[in-house]
Amino acid sequence: MVLFLFILAAVIVVFAAVQLNKYGDVISEKSSLSGAMVGGLLIAGATSLPELTTSLTAVYIDNPDIAVGNMLGSNVFNLLILASVDLFYRKRRAFNQLHSKDQTPSIIAGILFTSFVVVAILWDQVPSIFNIGLEMYLLVIGYIFVLKMFEGNPASQTEEIKPESKTLQITLKKAVTNFVVFAVIVFAAGSVLSITGDRLAEISGMNSSFVGSVLIAASTSLPELVTVVVAFRMANYSMAAGSILGSNLFNLMLLVVTDAFYREEAILKGTDPTMIWTALLGVLMMIVMLYIVKRQKKQSGFSYAWPSIVIILMYLVLSYMTF
Repeated sequence: MVLFLFILAAVIVVFAAVQLNKYGDVISEKSSLSGAMVGGLLIAGATSLPELTTSLTAVYIDNPDIAVGNMLGSNVFNLLILASVDLFYRKRRAFNQLHSKDQTPSIIAGILFTSFVVVAILWDQVPSIFNIGLEMYLLVIGYIFVLKMFEGNPASQTEEIKPESKTLQITLKKAVTNFVVFAVIVFAAGSVLSITGDRLAEISGMNSSFVGSVLIAASTSLPELVTVVVAFRMANYSMAAGSILGSNLFNLMLLVVTDAFYREEAILKGTDPTMIWTALLGVLMMIVMLYIVKRQKKQSGFSYAWPSIVIILMYLVLSYMTF
């Protein structure tokens, strides 16, 4: 029954999050209140709401491993999605068409921010302010800096996926109402996902780090899969990469929110040491992504595909180790 509820909650989260993305897109298009940044935050918030609700519930039931693992695991699963979809559409050689100046800032920021998390997990003596780890304040400062950098460089901003003709017929009032309804559904289903995940770990003897960073993270990241597939089918590869890299940075900001709600101590001090592997995997995956966007020559055949294969293999090996 616990496993059934876990799977049911995961399916509901994915369906509701996809609907949130659709109606959030309509709101950002039709609302006079939302400029480009507000619209971007709305969409980012919509696709990341499952991660937030799941992690906050995990904090409430005092399981920091699921809370942190969900965020870090979602980031590595997002990169797995990008590599897997690229491998599926390998004949298009999508990564050959990425512009280094567009993607490099987000990748470098992701490497640096995740490295802060790695250091905080390894070093128990990292100071905390108001029971929030110093690394979280550094993440916020760094994120603000990255936002300012993108704001000052319009050329580096990725193009949004425009709504299909069916969504153009949706009124703003209906979009707002449905957005709120599906947000509540995501909140409820995300909470069930976290509670059943905690119970599943207890019953089966599986590591909470594995449940959070693999099972729950994969469930809450499936809406990003829809976004990437749609972008690839539209041949908008910059959008595909940008949405994943941007979502990863946003997830790290949600980790800050999670730490703020965890009042026992700095949340990274309360996590299992095995969480370091998920964080390190995120760093390694992004280093491979940096190589992909920085390579000068257009690749083909195995020379093109091997970085995506490496990312997939690293994820599988890490998942097995965590399990």
